[in-house]
Amino acid sequence: MKPAAFDYARPGSLEEVVSILAGAGGDAKVLAGGQSLVPLLNFRMLRPAILVDINRVPGLSALEADGTGLRVGALTRHHTLETSRLVRARFPVLATAMAHVAHLAIRNRGTAGGSLSHADPAAELPMLALLLDAEIHTRSPAGSGRHAAGGFFLGPLVSALAEDEVVTEIVLPGLPPGTGWGFEEFAQRSGDFAIAAAAATVTLEGGRIAQARLALTGVDETPIRLAAVEADLVGARPGEALARAAAEHARTAVNPNSDLKASAEYRRRLVAALVARVLASAWARAGGGAPAPDGAAERDGAAERDGAAEPDREGSP
Repeated sequence: MKPAAFDYARPGSLEEVVSILAGAGGDAKVLAGGQSLVPLLNFRMLRPAILVDINRVPGLSALEADGTGLRVGALTRHHTLETSRLVRARFPVLATAMAHVAHLAIRNRGTAGGSLSHADPAAELPMLALLLDAEIHTRSPAGSGRHAAGGFFLGPLVSALAEDEVVTEIVLPGLPPGTGWGFEEFAQRSGDFAIAAAAATVTLEGGRIAQARLALTGVDETPIRLAAVEADLVGARPGEALARAAAEHARTAVNPNSDLKASAEYRRRLVAALVARVLASAWARAGGGAPAPDGAAERDGAAERDGAAEPDREGSP
């Protein structure tokens, strides 16, 4: 199918973007990478009066260090996050997760801001934003705004963005010293949306877990953090029994839907398996001694070698 007719604007500044959105009365859509928006237009699931292409707006592709954290421009492409040496050094869980996003052609165009704004409940980047306590910066006629990732995703394809508000950058606070990470995803085919995915960070102090974060996607109407499971992990010593207990807690804590790809019970079992794996990987990388899943070290080493020559400051490809 072809999209319904629409006007097209290609502003050269954020001020122009905001002005157009304000004047559209809620009948505008922002075009960044277009990897989610264009199919919706083609199927006429969206019929905006005007499409606002932000790809000429300067400054939205920056990827920079921010203390021990990162500032990620809204137009930063998935492939940049996947291959950036700076991302791998500071947030390797993010770089690893981006390799699971669709296919390379999609990752070359899809953007960080677009993925968060689209709020797909099975997408990787919203889960990572939740896991890493991201702060999402925006601009609207009211001025600059900030949204904590924990309150940004409201439902399937529904975010906290107002109709005249656009994402400008994502700020990731640095991880504490002694933090390890894990990421696992299960999909029917490489490049498909996740049936379930899990990510974790674990910070060790004195051989015990000082901080734990555990996020899931594909198992609810939004990405979720498992706060109760995280709380049970704090103060404990890593080990197989703890991983099994956390995995069982996670399995009973989720309430997924059944669909054509998987039943709710199948997703619960996946959650248990994936949580056990990401926790084992996380505390192994933090120095807790538990083994990482087979092949994880080799995959990570290959990724580091591939990106060894990249600069510390990145832009979109």
